[in-house]
Amino acid sequence: MTFLADGLLALSLPELLLTTLILTHVTILSVTIFLHRAQAHRALDLHPCVSHFFRFWLWLTTGMVTKQWVAIHRKHHAKCETPDDPHSPQVLGIRKVLWQGVELYRSEALDRETLARYGHGTPDDWLERHVYTPHDRLGCTVLLGVDLLLFGIVGLTVWAVQLIWIPFWAAGVINGLGHYWGYRNYEPRDASTNLSPLGILIGGEELHNNHHAFPSSAKLSNKWWEFDIGWFYIQLLGHLKLAHVKKIAPTPQQRPDKQMIDLDTLRAVVLHRLYVMADFGRDVIAPVLREELHKADNPRRRVLKRTRRLLIREADRLNERERDRLKHALAMSQPLQTVYEFRLALQSVWSRTTFSHEKLLATLQEWCARAESSGIQSLREFARALRGYSTHPA
Repeated sequence: MTFLADGLLALSLPELLLTTLILTHVTILSVTIFLHRAQAHRALDLHPCVSHFFRFWLWLTTGMVTKQWVAIHRKHHAKCETPDDPHSPQVLGIRKVLWQGVELYRSEALDRETLARYGHGTPDDWLERHVYTPHDRLGCTVLLGVDLLLFGIVGLTVWAVQLIWIPFWAAGVINGLGHYWGYRNYEPRDASTNLSPLGILIGGEELHNNHHAFPSSAKLSNKWWEFDIGWFYIQLLGHLKLAHVKKIAPTPQQRPDKQMIDLDTLRAVVLHRLYVMADFGRDVIAPVLREELHKADNPRRRVLKRTRRLLIREADRLNERERDRLKHALAMSQPLQTVYEFRLALQSVWSRTTFSHEKLLATLQEWCARAESSGIQSLREFARALRGYSTHPA
């Protein structure tokens, strides 16, 4: 009877809680390192032994098929925040994605076109064809037996926690809240957010805005105060020669001695455009807005405060109500109107895809000249700093 109650390990309650947390942590790491960063985005290569361990662990604890997960995630990036996005809370609503994320995943997994178009390059060996894919639910059944054997009757609770861990945190929280609530370091053309600067509980996936800004990066933390535990494990695997990082987010190179705006400047600005626009929001728009708020009376101040985020958001992500609110605020402030128009003009440097390099370079040179003669100090300083952008380190 004691064996049936306590299992082979006979763990105390604190030991049982810690063991469950470790087991679910391994599952999270399997998703973020293997499925997400290695398979879906090819940001790193894993040693075959590590890849096979992760595949087996995911089959055992989630029943997810690699090709299905990868295809759905790639389609999410390709069709983000559109009606074709498999799980956008901006389209389907936050409640739908947060609480029914698993149903959305299963529905999309049945779409053969999605799997054929986006599922290429995933494992297709004997194990995948004869075990993991056709018997995807068998693993969870085996896991139930193992949990009961090791932990006794309470193993049923451990098993249940293991099964709901990924559906809740990945399919619900990341796919839902990760496109609905949080802070943004960058302004890609989607609603992605960072849920927390400390990416620990969900393996670094909390830094979802960073990921959408640089999807092929093996490292999800970009600021000095952010921590990506998934990247910590990747580095550890790298030191053990079990992983090879192929790409991380590019870092802007700025040379203070560089004054000429040439093709190298253009390439650097286009390559690091998300950094450029983030800096523009922080170094130009924010100080101008603070100055305008300081001068404004209470009614005008309330209007301007409500446009803080709208001033740096992509124009095509604004709904009609937000456009009207922004237009009303800009009409109240000529300095804000000016820097906002400069922001849009700067974006045109990389959005004019039909222009030759020479025309784009002339556009950037003209933009910097106009910015430096604008009379707005923060804008002038930003334009001077932009001259120092380079694809070559100092």
